[in-house]
Amino acid sequence: MITRTLQIAHLAETEALGRRLGEVLFPGAVVALIGPLGAGKTHLVRAIAEGLGILNSRVVNSPTFVLCQEYNARLPIAHFDAYRLKNAHEFADLGVWEYFEGDGVTLIEWADRVADVLPADHLEIVIHPIDIDQRQFVLSAQGMRYQALLESLVPA
Repeated sequence: MITRTLQIAHLAETEALGRRLGEVLFPGAVVALIGPLGAGKTHLVRAIAEGLGILNSRVVNSPTFVLCQEYNARLPIAHFDAYRLKNAHEFADLGVWEYFEGDGVTLIEWADRVADVLPADHLEIVIHPIDIDQRQFVLSAQGMRYQALLESLVPA
């Protein structure tokens, strides 16, 4: 596992990071997003979708009540929100393994609530709000493919 920590000073930097990440994601990629309410998880997902070539990023919103949104882009996007789930088994019951093993990208908000069901290899992004604009992003790559992705995204 490798980890990179980024200090993000402005919303535009979050958007740039998300777009760069979306450009390098691969079929079957799983990105686990963790952070408190208002940290910017959905905003990052919107930017990742832009990097994946979504035609209209305004359709990307938090799937808190529907649990999963699907979007068409260069790779299909499955955007999950585990906030309302009671446990990881409820997440598994949504059929997430089909997404994990598919040709698209799976983005999971509140992934810490369903960590037991995540594949061993994935990219984890923990967002720590510092103030209204500033964030600390801790990116951890589990597995060789994700390590290579992270090294290309954020060189040491």
